[in-house]
Amino acid sequence: EVQLVESGGGLVQPGGSLRLSCAASGFTFSSYYINWVRQAPGKGPEWVSSIDRGGGSTYYPDSVKGRFTISRDNAKNTLYLQMNSLKPEDTALYYCARDRGFGDGMDYWGKGTLVTVSS
Repeated sequence: EVQLVESGGGLVQPGGSLRLSCAASGFTFSSYYINWVRQAPGKGPEWVSSIDRGGGSTYYPDSVKGRFTISRDNAKNTLYLQMNSLKPEDTALYYCARDRGFGDGMDYWGKGTLVTVSS
């Protein structure tokens, strides 16, 4: 059974940092691109970052570029998201999601971890 379990969320002040983790199991982790997606209260999902199979290529939207860093440890079957210079608008439920490949979307999602940026 494919499982993705996020952790590391919490309450942080504006300008602070958090590191999210996503533990994967039930599939060959190193064979898939993996994504971070977030959903703020009352809004639709927003893609946050992607990483290729080996971790050598990473992708971000302009909203988080330069502040967030995605990485992975294939030996540990774990995905990470280092978030710096956090803003109130980064408040959201953060999900990791496995990529189907070939531009065909994401097929498995975790249950999410909540990040709240507030003073």
